[in-house]
Amino acid sequence: MVYPYELKCSLIIFQGRPKGVTPKFSLAPLVPRLSELLGIQVVKADDCIGPEVEKLVASLPDGGVLLLENVRFYKEEEKNEPEFAKKLASLADLYVNDAFGTAHRAHASTEGVTKFLKPSVSGFLLQKELDYLVGAVSTPKRPFAAIVGGSKVSSKIGVIESLLEKCDILLLGGGMIFTFYKAQGLPVGSSLVEEDKLGLATSLLEKAKAKGVSLLLPSDVIIADKFAPDANSKTVPASAIPDGWMGLDIGPESVKTFSEALGTTQTVIWNGPMGVFEFDKFAVGTEAIAKKLAELSGKGVTTIIGGGDSVAAVEKVGVADVMSHISTGGGASLELLEGKELPGVLALDEVERVAV
Repeated sequence: MVYPYELKCSLIIFQGRPKGVTPKFSLAPLVPRLSELLGIQVVKADDCIGPEVEKLVASLPDGGVLLLENVRFYKEEEKNEPEFAKKLASLADLYVNDAFGTAHRAHASTEGVTKFLKPSVSGFLLQKELDYLVGAVSTPKRPFAAIVGGSKVSSKIGVIESLLEKCDILLLGGGMIFTFYKAQGLPVGSSLVEEDKLGLATSLLEKAKAKGVSLLLPSDVIIADKFAPDANSKTVPASAIPDGWMGLDIGPESVKTFSEALGTTQTVIWNGPMGVFEFDKFAVGTEAIAKKLAELSGKGVTTIIGGGDSVAAVEKVGVADVMSHISTGGGASLELLEGKELPGVLALDEVERVAV
């Protein structure tokens, strides 16, 4: 097998959302660490296109690596302008996309360049992401459970609807649960509720029942008298949230019920925290789920952490290394789990595509 950096390799990387050339978003600080990781001296270009960059590419020895400057210094990058993409493409003979986290964006460096470079292929990381987030979810070892958390139902509608078509067990947590509670006529106090999504919550509950999916909502919650790390808190049944109090985490009985359900599974995917895990007092539920998945992973269960805050949670608990797969994508993971096609993947010539 020949790796790109055994030939000549130009690396395209972006950082931040600069408005034009912004020194603090320069990629120069990456050079020492990148050189250390690759075991060679990486050359840094002061631009990502143009005559000077072309000269550096031409002088690059076999096995040399050239780091191009931040492509987002050009507004043409995010606009996916063909002429800019063509200039990027002129620096290479083939294209390897290993940036799963941006595969859901049709930018010049992720989609545009593929029109001018053949072959355009996936890297190992991108392929691994597809194998897990598409392959393992489409043909999972069963029972297959999905854990979906987060603050709003609206941000996870597509994910929930897609997973209801595939999973055997669906566990819901995070702020979204209070919209489901209110849809069932339960008191929610001052908890976050999306009033315009009450009908949707009801329909999702009905859909789960019709499909025979075991949908579990927390039976108890930890509530607070204000949204703050030092808030007064107590545990109450999900049906007994008093006025003036808000739910910020799932309760101990819910952790026990969720853990028992997860203990019956062979595949688990997790996207979204169970509570406001940024506040230690309300991180207990999220951390308990992370520890349970680590335990299951050690027993051979496939555990997939689907990007975003869930990744931060398992890293905080210190169990990231034992999970089967930790996704590097936030928005890309969500869109893939929703069954959407990613522009950065569709643009490639040789990547194993599995229909969701």
